[in-house]
Amino acid sequence: MLDPRLKVLQAVDHYGTVTAAATALSYTPSAISYQLRQLSELLGVELIEPSGRGIKLTPAARTVLRHAAIMRAQWERAQSELADMVDELSGPYTLCGFSTASTQLLPYAGNALRNRHPRLRVRLVEADPAECFRLLQMEEADLALVMVTADSPPLDDLRFDQQLLVDDPLDLVVPANHPLASRRRVTLADAADEPWIIGPPGGAYHQLTVAACVAVGFTPNIAHQTEEWETGAAIVSQNMGVMLMPRLWLLSSEWAVTRIRLSGEPVPARKIVAATRKGAARHPLVAETLELVKARCETLYSNPPEGSGSAPETAEQHDSKAPCLR
Repeated sequence: MLDPRLKVLQAVDHYGTVTAAATALSYTPSAISYQLRQLSELLGVELIEPSGRGIKLTPAARTVLRHAAIMRAQWERAQSELADMVDELSGPYTLCGFSTASTQLLPYAGNALRNRHPRLRVRLVEADPAECFRLLQMEEADLALVMVTADSPPLDDLRFDQQLLVDDPLDLVVPANHPLASRRRVTLADAADEPWIIGPPGGAYHQLTVAACVAVGFTPNIAHQTEEWETGAAIVSQNMGVMLMPRLWLLSSEWAVTRIRLSGEPVPARKIVAATRKGAARHPLVAETLELVKARCETLYSNPPEGSGSAPETAEQHDSKAPCLR
């Protein structure tokens, strides 16, 4: 169990300023500064120093943070071992994830956990990947399902345990009356001349779509922007463009669109990672949750529901499909 002042130092390191850390922790900047002074006096070293108009952490602070990460991981391992000794798991348990995970995966896992462990208080939080990692770091969440982005912490980050769950391939979505709609598979280059529907600049979906198109030799003509899959599908249904959609997203039959699987190498895909605080990966609840999530993924990949807009596969295509879980 970490001294709360160490958590304050970790927050300042993560957010870069006292003010940002105060906002994240729901403290005042003066309260953050006071706790840092207290910790500095306790340890007998300076932890922050001026840097231009702001502050930066000292080498001593970096040493403290490194050891704090080790202590925190050991505490998480201890809690995991203790949980194995309990007959009935109870208390709060928070799962967080980005939009697809929060819609298609976490509710099913949460409901199953609640039924299996009546004394467990399961809470679900939808959040973007950066916020999910913040929730883990601040102990406001226990397990996160996140999409890997350019801003994701590296796999060797001392604060988190991360494991790859799914390579979630993207499908091409076209109007139902589009010339490509009759084909079972297409290449991304087949849609090079189409107007594209894409996420806002700077977002993970924008980056993924543009990178996938560039990799096969074209820059997409971005005609429309949206943050919601259903909004994009509505635009496609009006013959206003095409888009990429992740396989795990179940598309409503309300829209007159067709979903086509992509061929060629590499097929663009999102990497979905399960993350916990360092040392918590072996907690029995985490292990149980991940088994439920994996089972849900297998169901969604193997049996796409009616109205998903997916073209049916032949037996040969189904048998050659790579496993979705690692």
